[in-house]
Amino acid sequence: MRFEDRTDAGRRLAEDLEHLRSENTVVLGLPRGGVPVAHVVAAALGAPLDVLVVRKLGVPWQPELGFGAIGEHGVRVLNERVIRATGVDSAQLAAVEEAERAELARRVRRYRADRAPVPLAGRTVVVVDDGLATGATAEAACRVVRDQGAARVVLAVPVAPEETLPHLLTVADEVVCPAPQRWFGSVGAWYHDFAQTTDDEVTALLAGPAPPAPDPPPPNREVEVPSGRERLAARFVLPESARAVVAFAHGSGSGRHSPRNRYVAGVLNRAGLGTLLLDLLTEEEEGDRDNVFDIALLAGRLQSAAAWLRREAALPVGYFGASTGAGAALEAAADDPAIGAVVSRGGRPDLASPAALARVRAPTLLIVGGLDTQVLSLNRLAADRMRCEHRLAVVPGAGHLFAESDTLTTVAELARDWFTTRLAPPEAGTPPLRSA
Repeated sequence: MRFEDRTDAGRRLAEDLEHLRSENTVVLGLPRGGVPVAHVVAAALGAPLDVLVVRKLGVPWQPELGFGAIGEHGVRVLNERVIRATGVDSAQLAAVEEAERAELARRVRRYRADRAPVPLAGRTVVVVDDGLATGATAEAACRVVRDQGAARVVLAVPVAPEETLPHLLTVADEVVCPAPQRWFGSVGAWYHDFAQTTDDEVTALLAGPAPPAPDPPPPNREVEVPSGRERLAARFVLPESARAVVAFAHGSGSGRHSPRNRYVAGVLNRAGLGTLLLDLLTEEEEGDRDNVFDIALLAGRLQSAAAWLRREAALPVGYFGASTGAGAALEAAADDPAIGAVVSRGGRPDLASPAALARVRAPTLLIVGGLDTQVLSLNRLAADRMRCEHRLAVVPGAGHLFAESDTLTTVAELARDWFTTRLAPPEAGTPPLRSA
C-alpha cells in the first residue's frame, strides 16, 4: 500500500479520523511534511489547523539517525538505545540540541508570523505527520500537546513501523495509522511522490483557507448476517450511488478485521461499489482449524450473505475471496448463477470441487503473487477446470500476503477494474475507470 502524495495520505487518514468530527478538535501538523497531510485532515474534520514545531536530534556523523527530539516549551525526548549504540557523549548532545533549538525558534517565527497559537486546553488535539520511523519526534510532539492542557491527544500518521506504535500509546490516548508496516525502510518509500515540502508551502497552507472538505465516506455499519442458527458479524458499506455490492470471503473467519481486505474494500467504495466484509466463522469456530478448510460450510454462509445483500440493497452481488475463502466463493457461485463476478486474492480456488469449478458462470479473476509459486500452481490447476470467462493475473515480486511495496495497490486496482466492468458496467456515456 503506497500513497500517491501527501494529499492522498491526508484523505485516507481523514477517513480513519471521522469519529472525531463532532468533538472539539484541533489539528496540528508537524513541519514540514506533516502540514500538507494535516491540512487535508483539518478540512475533512471541519477543525482549525495549526503547526507544532519539533526537531529531531541527529547523530553528528549520521544526521538522519535520530537519538532524540525537542519541541516547543523546552520538551526533550532522548532515545537511550541509540545514544548507547552510537556513543554520543553529553557535549555532542548539548551541541546538537543548541543548534536545533535555534532552528526550532526560527521556524516558529516563520510559520506563525504574528498569529497566536490555537488554544489547546480542554480540547481533542490531533497531531499529524506524513509518517514516522523511530517515533522520537512524534513522542516529543505529544508531550508538548499534553503540557498545553489537551484533554485528549490523538497521534495520526499514514504509515509507520508496527513495532514503533505500541510505545506511542504511552504519550497519546489514541494512535491512528492506516498502513502499519512490518518491514518499513523509510517514510518516503511508501509514497509515489515524496517531494520535499518547503517553508513557503508550510506558511501558505497555514495562512490560507482550508481546502474544500471531501465528501464524507459512506456509512460504515456493523451488522449481523443470519446464516442458519448463527448470526455472522460483518462490516457493511454502501455508497449512495452504488450499482453493485461485493461480499468478502476470508477463510480464517475474521474477514472484517483483515487490514488487506479493508484496504481493497476502500478502493472499491471509492469506485462506487458497496462492500460487505464478513466473518464467515464465529469466534468459537475459528479455534478449530478444520473449519477453515470446510468449504461447504464457508460457501453456505457466503450464499446466506448474498441473499441478505439482495434483500438489503437490491443490487447485483459479487464475491471477493482470499485464502480458503476463494474456494468457498467459487463453490457458492457455482450454485448461484446470479453472482455477477468473482475475484480471488492469493486464494485457493483449487479447494472448490472440480464439478463446481466447471459450473461457475461468473467472470472470475485469480490474482496471485509471482513469488507465491505453490499457490500459483494451484491457481493454474483451478483455472484449467473453469469454463467461464476467467483470467489469471500474476503480480510480479509479490508474496502470498502482498506485503511488498505497491503490490496490494495493484491487487486493489485489478479487483476494482474487474468488478466495475463485469459486475457493474458503466452507464451509457460514463467513461470507464482506468488505472493510474
